[in-house]
Amino acid sequence: MFMVFGSMTIYAKDIKEYVVTTNPQMSCQNCENKIKGNLRFEKGVKKVETNLKEQTVTVTYDADKTDEAKLAEAFGKLNYQVQKVGDKNATKKQCSKSSCDGESKSCCKNKKN
Repeated sequence: MFMVFGSMTIYAKDIKEYVVTTNPQMSCQNCENKIKGNLRFEKGVKKVETNLKEQTVTVTYDADKTDEAKLAEAFGKLNYQVQKVGDKNATKKQCSKSSCDGESKSCCKNKKN
């Protein structure tokens, strides 16, 4: 039996994490679902994790396909501004203790998005 093996090139992907806080802050599960449900469709995004208690969103992405500026723009399409965690220019935000009724909070409006 004759077998032919082609050359196989393995490309190392440049996988990075972008950890941000959002403004307005996430205040409920609908806010988290809106972010996760939409960002996963952005080019290069591998994983989106939200942490309501810590008020952070961690986006794992392929740096060969997207960058932090494009990801920030994607958040903007959802009516969120983002501040990178650890950025010295970041301002500390107050945590919203009120519960979200799905309508009154700006992050919950248009929750189908």
